[in-house]
Amino acid sequence: MNRFKDKTVLITGAASGMGLAAVRRFIEEGASVVMLDINESGLKTAADQFPQDRVLVHAGDTADRATADAVVKAAVERFGKLDVLINNAGIGSEGDIMNTSAEDFDRVMAVNVGGYFHMAKAAMPELVKSRGAIVMTSSVSGLSGDWQMFAYNTSKGAVSNMVRAMALDAAKDGVRVNAVNPSFTDTGMTKDMQEDAELVAKFNERMPLGAPEGPDGVAAVMAFLASDDARLITGVNLPVDAGLMASNGQPPQ
Repeated sequence: MNRFKDKTVLITGAASGMGLAAVRRFIEEGASVVMLDINESGLKTAADQFPQDRVLVHAGDTADRATADAVVKAAVERFGKLDVLINNAGIGSEGDIMNTSAEDFDRVMAVNVGGYFHMAKAAMPELVKSRGAIVMTSSVSGLSGDWQMFAYNTSKGAVSNMVRAMALDAAKDGVRVNAVNPSFTDTGMTKDMQEDAELVAKFNERMPLGAPEGPDGVAAVMAFLASDDARLITGVNLPVDAGLMASNGQPPQ
């Protein structure tokens, strides 16, 4: 497939995990990609594996509005336009409301919600010109709750409804807005969870399609939602969860 030939894609959280998998997928499908991440050294190392004429590296914190404005400007200056924004950068935080500090809560919301707002707001004028698309990384935790994940659940719930609200408003300008909602995925953010064999076994039991996949499976869905193949899809939060949310919680028979 070559669905993104002559298109420019901006990906946040691009140094690792689902963001890096998305970079790889869009490059394979012909895109020029702008890679944004707060981890400057990791970002540069990750970018070395791709054709340098089709990659632009930009280090910065998405929670900072100036970063969003600067990276969109840099994307247009380098590649002439912007067609797709993959709003993916995010952080986690464990604990119930009593064990979540105000500082941790504010930081999670600043990155997971504020960062998506800043990036989408900065990118939207260019996406209107190209009649482009935004794909957010939400989570199944944005569709239902987890124990001991108060701040993260709150932020991802906001992202899931941000997608719906933005999709309604942007449709008149031909811009589509959707989200992928992964479950337990094999990335750096879930490293501690993966080391808990009992927890992994419980997830496997709940997933009809089997064990958690790596980030490439999520990146494939991102690419679909960003492509013209999904031209009739907007305002959707799409679970990418191996069937986890198909269950009402009853144990398998």
